[in-house]
Amino acid sequence: MYPEIDAPERWLYPEALAHHARERPDKTFVGLIEGDNLSYAQAHDDMGRVAEHLCRFGVSPGDRVVVLLQNGLDIVRAWLGLGRLGAVFVVLNTELKGPFLAHQLRSSGARIAITSPVLLDRVRDLAGEVPALDTVLLTGDDEPPSATGDGQPWRYARFDGWRDCARYDGPMPRASDVAAIMYTSGTSGPSKGVLMPHAHCFLFGIGSVDHVRVTERDVYYVVLPLFHANGLFMQVGGCLIAGATAMVRQRFSATAWLRDIRATGATATNTLGVLSAFVFEQPPGPDDRDHRLRLILAAPNVPEHEAIWKSRFGVETVVSGFGMTEVNIVVWGSAGASRPGTSGRVYDRHFEVEIHDPETDTRRDPGRIGEIVVRPRTPFGFMAGYDGMPEKTVEAWRNLWFRTGDAGIIDRDGDLTFVDRIRDCIRRRGEKISSYEIEASVIGIPGVVEVAAFAVPASIEGGEDEVMLAVVLEQASPCTAEDIVRHADRDLPRFALPRYVEIVGELPKTPTGKVQKVELRRRGVTAGTWDREQPTNGGPSA
Repeated sequence: MYPEIDAPERWLYPEALAHHARERPDKTFVGLIEGDNLSYAQAHDDMGRVAEHLCRFGVSPGDRVVVLLQNGLDIVRAWLGLGRLGAVFVVLNTELKGPFLAHQLRSSGARIAITSPVLLDRVRDLAGEVPALDTVLLTGDDEPPSATGDGQPWRYARFDGWRDCARYDGPMPRASDVAAIMYTSGTSGPSKGVLMPHAHCFLFGIGSVDHVRVTERDVYYVVLPLFHANGLFMQVGGCLIAGATAMVRQRFSATAWLRDIRATGATATNTLGVLSAFVFEQPPGPDDRDHRLRLILAAPNVPEHEAIWKSRFGVETVVSGFGMTEVNIVVWGSAGASRPGTSGRVYDRHFEVEIHDPETDTRRDPGRIGEIVVRPRTPFGFMAGYDGMPEKTVEAWRNLWFRTGDAGIIDRDGDLTFVDRIRDCIRRRGEKISSYEIEASVIGIPGVVEVAAFAVPASIEGGEDEVMLAVVLEQASPCTAEDIVRHADRDLPRFALPRYVEIVGELPKTPTGKVQKVELRRRGVTAGTWDREQPTNGGPSA
């Protein structure tokens, strides 16, 4: 265990890695399913070389570098190398493309991006839209392309050049310095960059140590993307603090899940939303209990799912939690103290959590529903604000409490139950989606006059939301629901693509002209709704 776990000023992943490189140099820190492994000593060596390599491209402490990489060793190296240098790890969702990706690249202001040949075309398509970007570092062994001069203003170089560098020997950053920017969906505007200090990132991992009880004996099976805090900081970061091993799959596979658990000797793993249901859909077998898995952190922890994990798979403990990129994981279920259907109890060593009336900001009594509000007890264990959006930061911090936009109940025993979202936000397959950005991608389609994107419940238990559109067309427009989705697919990431579309005569509105999405959600899917997954069974589309 990293010995400075109780000293917030030492909450730095590069320092924790240096400690374990001395104490357990040959132990596997991160391994890939059907791929290479990194020992603690090798990860520490690579971290220093990556930091020095980036220095040679003019990156200094505080500078921002975009990282657009799938799960693998290179995203871990980039995270640690940037952290060692004191630069900012701006990690982007690999599903992004078109205007979604362009917005985040522009707003980051980064001059350098690290990506892979597989994802390069998504960046190249945005030439001319990202003026600050001038250098792209490509992973892999192939020689990078040459800048063509036809609207491609960037120079290309190999990320793997770090292998020929000495180790960076500059000072460590401070725990209060910004370590990362992760983007979270907006409600009435585009996605916002969350400024995450080193201590904030580190506290995600400490939470895993405190509540999942990760120790150096554990093997954590990681299937969630490392461009999110859950996969990178809670799981890989938790292992780094404890001196444990993280075994990472590039992408979740329900058919490979149990085989991987068994082959890696995994003792803990996290699931989100429908992932549990996908595992349960696999045919039962006599060896379903043949594994070392002791704990699953499932969000949400559906009671029916917990029962299956225990009865079919013999998993001893299933817990949950509640958190956001901005606030950390502020509520945890603890090993040995789980209550199915709840998120757990307030992590009161580091946070205050209350339920407030969303209109008056007054505290609600136990058992009454209201908005979940949070504030930190530990310095820099929270976001430093929204990047370049001071007004949004102030708005979120009304009356010195961070407003999560989520409704919940804290009962008399102190257990939090998440109830619903208050804000206009959609959550699908573990991703928070901005209705504003979906609407912006659809409103430009010829024939579309107005559009409203909103959430409807997913049909699978624990599946969160599906995206639905209500669309008003010009009179006599030939545009169909299928046309709308086909057009949206050019710009929207896969997780944001609408499943349901209904062509309507008008949108319900307030007297001031605001669309009443509460009414649209209440109405939901009707006989006239087109369903992307059953396109021949839906109602009229024009």
